[in-house]
Amino acid sequence: MGRELLNPSALHPAPGFSHIAVATGSRTIYFAGQVALDPEFNLVGAGDLRAQTVAAMHNLETAMREVDVTWDDIVRRTVYTTTPTEYETITSGIDEVTGRAGHPAQTILGVTGLALPGLLVEIEATASL
Repeated sequence: MGRELLNPSALHPAPGFSHIAVATGSRTIYFAGQVALDPEFNLVGAGDLRAQTVAAMHNLETAMREVDVTWDDIVRRTVYTTTPTEYETITSGIDEVTGRAGHPAQTILGVTGLALPGLLVEIEATASL
């Protein structure tokens, strides 16, 4: 495993993320932001943040498999969304795909729009192997 996750007791609880992810590997892999597009460039889950989050995470997982990365190797995740206050919905969609993997350090950013009309979320990640 290429990471150690820490949550200092002096900080607030970290629902759906870790305050600190220590990269312990010697190889770093950066994954481009993934969105809810299928292989034919069709939008998945129009108007549904959770469905789009699941689709984006599945796309991220597909990219990860290409370089033999698992969820336990992810040290950083950035979520760009048009609805940042819906972090519980986003976390629920992430958990559906990642299962019991610990959550890495994460930032959720509110944006006014994404690359294509109808997109509600984009997720990028960094892995340490």
